[in-house]
Amino acid sequence: MVNRFILNETSYHGSGAIKDIVTEVKVRRFKKAFICSDPELIKFGVIQKVIDVLEENKLDYELYSNIKPNPTIENIQSGVDTFKKSSADYLIAIGGGSSIDVAKAIGIIINNPEHEDVRSLEGAIVTKNKSVPIIAVPTTAGTAAEVTINYVITDNDKNRKFVCVDPHDIPTIAIIDPDMMSSMPKGLTAATGMDALTHAIEGYITLGSWEMSDMFHIKSIEIIARSLKGAVENTSEGRAGMALGQYIAGMGFSNVGLGIVHSMAHPLGALYDTPHGIANAIILPKVMEYNAEATGDKYKYIAQAMGVKGTDDMSKVEYQKAAIDAVKQLSLDIGIPKDLKDIVKEEDIPFLAQSAYDDACRPGNPKETSVKDIAELYKSLI
Repeated sequence: MVNRFILNETSYHGSGAIKDIVTEVKVRRFKKAFICSDPELIKFGVIQKVIDVLEENKLDYELYSNIKPNPTIENIQSGVDTFKKSSADYLIAIGGGSSIDVAKAIGIIINNPEHEDVRSLEGAIVTKNKSVPIIAVPTTAGTAAEVTINYVITDNDKNRKFVCVDPHDIPTIAIIDPDMMSSMPKGLTAATGMDALTHAIEGYITLGSWEMSDMFHIKSIEIIARSLKGAVENTSEGRAGMALGQYIAGMGFSNVGLGIVHSMAHPLGALYDTPHGIANAIILPKVMEYNAEATGDKYKYIAQAMGVKGTDDMSKVEYQKAAIDAVKQLSLDIGIPKDLKDIVKEEDIPFLAQSAYDDACRPGNPKETSVKDIAELYKSLI
């Protein structure tokens, strides 16, 4: 069996890393940036840090901000039209997964015009040409969109999200600067942090996992477990740890896939506009219970990475419970809701379950599942 691994050409890590945007622009002789960022980041001055770097070095740019938290087909189409008129030759994506996902879709369509029908990008495909070069600057510690070959688009006409997987969409350069994440409010830090933990745990147990991806995922779980509470309290150590931990998780899951936690979270975002990290955090422990029988001894190492002591003396049932309980406790400690009672309407469960089953992440789940199984998991959380 051959395993493929794809990462950024270059990544920069650490406080002040945004200054190295200039280094890359000059080396690569880029002329004009097309900046993708959402209105909230503009309103609160978060992207100004990057704009200041560009302006200090007399680098040309144009700003595009028609981006929603769960980006839509219209956001992509509008961005493609604006890019074509801009004379830009590269993209800078500043934000969470939404801004980076929009940049990926724009970059792919510009260089692959046969995919102007955005829906044609759904699923695992390989487009003919690489995306327009992207410099990705995350402002949240969670999605790892800056290092993945995935992006997610909302189809409002059908009340669904669809996943696009294409090795040609990965950002050329990732700038992982924890200073860009320091303005995240507590709730968003908690949600995106649990998204990162879900990436690490699902990536660790997914059917496609292997030794190289396991190395990234188990280390990511360890870093996130010790850093997330500090990040929520906005400590510099916590922010730096989460910036690294979520990136490492992305290095892994982008190459091996995820599972039904993400499959179940995606329809909640499409139908109710539920924040993705919140949905993942609520669903994760329940799906861990569901998957436990199909994960060998991996929950033992998850428990250890989460800081649980004495796992070598535990039975399999005990360390499985310890791993799940550690995840539950971390969610509780940072204020994540326990269930979906305030989100899911029971009459929507058949639609949600079918959408989750059809989702691109579902085949990676370690345990075989069905629409009925997924419906029961939703029911158990309301």
